[in-house]
Amino acid sequence: MININFLLNIVLSLIMFGLGLSLKKEDFQQLFDQPKSLAIGLFAQMVILPFVAAFIVMQSPLPPEMQVGIMILSLCPGGITSNLVSYFVKGNVALAVSLTVSNALLSLISIPLVVNLCLRYFMNDVGAEVVYLPFWNTLFEIFLVTIIPALLGMSAKRKFGRNVTRISKWVNIILPLLLLCVFGFKFLAGSQHGGTDMSAADIWLLSPYVISLNVLSMLVGFIVGIPLRLSYRNRITIAIEVGLHNTALALIIAGEKLHNSGMEKPALVYALYSFFVTFSVAYLLVLIREKVLKKSLDLTND
Repeated sequence: MININFLLNIVLSLIMFGLGLSLKKEDFQQLFDQPKSLAIGLFAQMVILPFVAAFIVMQSPLPPEMQVGIMILSLCPGGITSNLVSYFVKGNVALAVSLTVSNALLSLISIPLVVNLCLRYFMNDVGAEVVYLPFWNTLFEIFLVTIIPALLGMSAKRKFGRNVTRISKWVNIILPLLLLCVFGFKFLAGSQHGGTDMSAADIWLLSPYVISLNVLSMLVGFIVGIPLRLSYRNRITIAIEVGLHNTALALIIAGEKLHNSGMEKPALVYALYSFFVTFSVAYLLVLIREKVLKKSLDLTND
């Protein structure tokens, strides 16, 4: 029998390798060209978003393990999918990639620290013994399945050039489909086979909260840049990056590290909606922008 959590690690590593293949020197130039946009995006993701997630779960009737699952999800950075949505809505893709890489690095520290705080708070009254994340071990394992593959992808691109660029286009199509198969197994299989025993009642219960997390995350990411006068395009990009999370990483933390299928369920239900919700909200923001511009042009012409 295939170990589904091991397969999930492999798929996530390959996805991060694919991200590394897509990185260019210009992406890292954003660190110096647009430091304000990058700093605001990181602040929204690392500081504001966990409080938004905590507010949502504390207003919910969800059992403690699902509350922790939503918190884990909120701590996981974006990935290739968030960069893809930014591309579709003509956002600042270079900024999106810079945010993805920076968030991935910061999450090495934030995930083990904040997840353990959440476990102590939400699981305090649970009768069963709670498993905590060993800080250095967790940091190393996240580094192993996210940062190392991305660095290898960058190295491969630098060494093999155009041949790798052609391959990366197929990689970015095939790997999300493979991840979808893993998610499908997690959904349908029982816990004894590495699944989550997901039921229709679980989906019905979790849906409003994971959708709320998705939408509110995006609104926070968009609004936080207004007082600092970020461009509309950069605010949409930050909204996408803050709103879309790496569900594969959330499943690894909840399933493989914490051995709790209940904590995996929010990430799986979130995965059902996240791409479509994120794209829809981002596209709506673009339409609002175009409508406002058209109205201002009409007034000028009058």
